[in-house]
This record gives sequence, structure tokens and C-alpha cells, in this order.
Amino acid sequence: MLKTTTSTVDGREIEDYLDVVVGEAILGANIFKDLFGAVRDIVGGRSGAYEREMGNARKIAFQEMEERAKSLGADGIVGIDIDYEVLGQNGGMMMVSVSGTAVKFKR
Repeated sequence: MLKTTTSTVDGREIEDYLDVVVGEAILGANIFKDLFGAVRDIVGGRSGAYEREMGNARKIAFQEMEERAKSLGADGIVGIDIDYEVLGQNGGMMMVSVSGTAVKFKR
């Protein structure tokens, strides 16, 4: 499925805008404690473990969004936006949220 942050796709004409589709993934407090506690994993100011977890959360969110688009019969998702939010008491959770518009392209 074609996915893009732009509202148009070069060489493709949108036939129908189906609906807004979203996907979310939330990382709990324990993952932050574990990741920040692993100081030895930090190299050059970056935490490989933290980046891997954020990448996994982003992947899950994109998969959810794509599944919702497929259930609508979409060929693609345009105008994708990716957001990161800190949630919960004392910022104990992190949410990755992706949204876009499911579309059908002219054949």
C-alpha cells in the first residue's frame, strides 16, 4: 500500500477519499525505566535500546493504520502525520500516533 506524508502522489489521481485512518501504540512506564537504566547502551548521546523501542512502536502504529485503510478498500494513505505524546501520571507512558486519509486511486 502506498503511504505518503504529501496530499498528492505524482502520476496518480485520487478517485475517492474514503476516511481518516489512525494507528496508535503506547509504551508503558516499565520500558522507560528499563531503557533509561541501561546507561551503558548510550553511545554518542543516543540510546540504541530506546530508539529500537520507538521504532517498534512506530511500526505497530503504521501497521494498525494500514489495516484500517485496507478494511475500507483503500489503495493508499495520503497526508500522513506522525505524533509523539507523553501520557500518564509523571509522564510514565509514551504514545506514537499516526493518521492519514485512506484513498482509492484511479486505475
